[in-house]
Amino acid sequence: MFSSEVISRFNELESALYRYIMENSEKVVYMRIRDLADAAHISTSSVLRFCRKVNCEGFSEFKVKLKMYLESEQTPSLKSTQHFLYEFIERTLKGDFEGKIKEAAKLIAEAKNVLFIGTGSSGILAQYGARYFSSLEKFSFYINDPFFPMNMQYLDNSVTIVLSVSGENSITIDHISKLKREGSTIISITNNQHCTISRISDLNIAYYVTDERVHRANITTQTPVVYILEAMARDMFAMLKEK
Repeated sequence: MFSSEVISRFNELESALYRYIMENSEKVVYMRIRDLADAAHISTSSVLRFCRKVNCEGFSEFKVKLKMYLESEQTPSLKSTQHFLYEFIERTLKGDFEGKIKEAAKLIAEAKNVLFIGTGSSGILAQYGARYFSSLEKFSFYINDPFFPMNMQYLDNSVTIVLSVSGENSITIDHISKLKREGSTIISITNNQHCTISRISDLNIAYYVTDERVHRANITTQTPVVYILEAMARDMFAMLKEK
């Protein structure tokens, strides 16, 4: 409703009205046009011009859109971390989940090189994963640039560990495709197995927790990813020691 483009077109009077509306938005949605004009010390005609500038036919439509805008901007109540932990345990820690972790650990233990890729919060965890595996005697590195030049010798007998919540990140998909063409084995960790990244991976580990967003930002918990990474690394370390 109040995009940066719209706000940039406000004159001095309209900017003052905009500030008043933002500071008193909960009251404005119940005001009459005369009440707002008096409170902002402007004329009703100025209020109407402001309404038309934000693509509203009149003050009534403006109040409806303002109320919808305020509701969309409200921060939703967040569930506790314990809730997602229980959800992860209930949905995931059963069946062949631990078997997949051990299968991944075996592939990593036998690999000559281990690469981690991911973007956003997944990229941060990919960096953590590379450091954690390296601490357990399997040197690993994180690549955040899909165009990073790779010598073929580093992809020979290599495993790429891919982190993605949605499993649909186009940049990550392109990166995987390139690495897969060069012969790297792909292990992906995603929030569900019904995604593109899962389908093009050699092995997928899905953890199934409810997606959560605040103002369009994805804040889905990453606690299960940390568990999976550390479990794989510890199993891999045990396999290396057995050898």
